[in-house]
Amino acid sequence: MKVQVLNIDGSAGNGDIELSDDVFGLEPRADILHRVVTWQLENRRGIARATRERSEVARTGKKFGRQKGGGTARHGDRAAPVFIGGGKAHGARRREFNVSLNKKIRALGLKMALSAKAQNGLVIVDSLDVADAKTKALAGQLAKANFGKKVLVMDGEQVNEGFALAARNIIGVNVLPAVGANVYDILKHDTLVLTRAAVEKLEARFNG
Repeated sequence: MKVQVLNIDGSAGNGDIELSDDVFGLEPRADILHRVVTWQLENRRGIARATRERSEVARTGKKFGRQKGGGTARHGDRAAPVFIGGGKAHGARRREFNVSLNKKIRALGLKMALSAKAQNGLVIVDSLDVADAKTKALAGQLAKANFGKKVLVMDGEQVNEGFALAARNIIGVNVLPAVGANVYDILKHDTLVLTRAAVEKLEARFNG
């Protein structure tokens, strides 16, 4: 698949780039993408902490008052939820969200997410070098390019430092190195911007 290389402001760049059909040319499947996104979001969740119920608190089980004649309720032990230090009634239970998913399905999901963007919403740029690493200047270039409200920019081994500094205060623009590529972030952005270095890294990730 041959794609024209653009500049960060949307103007024509230096030549074309050949994208691997094994990575960018697949037919996306909603069921695979759904499984990978669900796995990713579930694994982001923290473990829900449990509370101790009546049988789990460390309190005496001795009956502390007479059954009759005391003028108070007929309580059994201090672990009852009505007492300070007693067990929690109907407390939260420990829950874990470590969903497992086959590595091949995860890899396939990432390829399909990249392929979905290649069909609509993929931009390839030479590099992220900016002459003036200022937020205002970069915001103007991106507005001129009209990439959409949500833009995900990926660089190679490391993100260009000047670009990262200029982009960090622009709403809707997120920057990642190629190693951080994931299905959820790719799909939730309108446009995916890849540098040549990012394309090489992604293709090497699957071909290596």
